[in-house]
Amino acid sequence: MNRYDFHTHSIFSDGALLPAALIREAEIRDHAALAITDHIDASNIKEVLTALTTFEKDMKGKLPLKFFPGVEISYIRPEYIAEYCKKSRKLGAKVVLVHGESPVEPVYAGTDHAAVSQKGFVDILAHPGNNLTEEDALLAAKNGVFLEISARRGHKEGNKHVAELARKCGAKLLVNTDCHTENDLLTYEQAFEVAKAAGLSDLEAKIALTDNPLELIKRIESR
Repeated sequence: MNRYDFHTHSIFSDGALLPAALIREAEIRDHAALAITDHIDASNIKEVLTALTTFEKDMKGKLPLKFFPGVEISYIRPEYIAEYCKKSRKLGAKVVLVHGESPVEPVYAGTDHAAVSQKGFVDILAHPGNNLTEEDALLAAKNGVFLEISARRGHKEGNKHVAELARKCGAKLLVNTDCHTENDLLTYEQAFEVAKAAGLSDLEAKIALTDNPLELIKRIESR
């Protein structure tokens, strides 16, 4: 089965690999698409997106899978998240994540709400964890913001809560790795186990691993 991952990091933020190496490692694990979504703030947004969009342009037609340049907007105060979403899109980000209020990293309270409010600008709320509220899960469903089931240590402690609220509120899920090294990438079978550990049924896991990624790709390619 094909694997899709929309949350990974390269050397342009805190990852270990160049984009080409990360893509090769993803190819080995049967990925059909990969987004590199490096952390950004005011200090590096232009440099990160210049690097990733240049790679995308120069490697067009030369890669073994679909590649999407993106960002993870990280540690930005909630009132400025909309501004950085718009800047990211203008600079060429095809996938925009916001670093959610995970159990292990102290982003600002209100970040989840600011992210799911950005219809058409935020694609994924990354690892929102146990702080996710029903109000924000409903808003994510309304605004087409995917909620992330995370394979990353620490972040995954909130997966069951996220899955329960997504089911209750009709929000759509994706299983991502938040990959920083090649050892973080997962095969389909490994990602399926992450989904099951979050409390998803076999059908729900299949939707999160295949149907929802294909929906997001269709959205990206239609912009």
